[in-house]
Amino acid sequence: MFELKKSGDKFHFVLKASNGQVILTSQMYATKASATNGIESVKKNCGKDESFEMKTAKNGKIHFNIKASNGQIIGSSQMYAAESGAKNGIESVRKNAPGASVKEV
Repeated sequence: MFELKKSGDKFHFVLKASNGQVILTSQMYATKASATNGIESVKKNCGKDESFEMKTAKNGKIHFNIKASNGQIIGSSQMYAAESGAKNGIESVRKNAPGASVKEV
């Protein structure tokens, strides 16, 4: 499920797995419509290998970003201790995002 949230005058979303764990967090958007477009972009791009980019942080932990076709980052994962955790996170996005409902919270 995608949760669409308002923080101050900006909007963002998170994608949660069926167990309630957050697997993806978006950037901040100026409008609700932009955030909703971001959700649609995740749904559209999550099936493409080239949409995902794994990175290693300075502390050695791994995270991933999902990008739109224009290269802009749509969402980022939490930090994982190992690459296998990040790969599982990507698979979770692929499994959960396409048919996920959107709930405003």
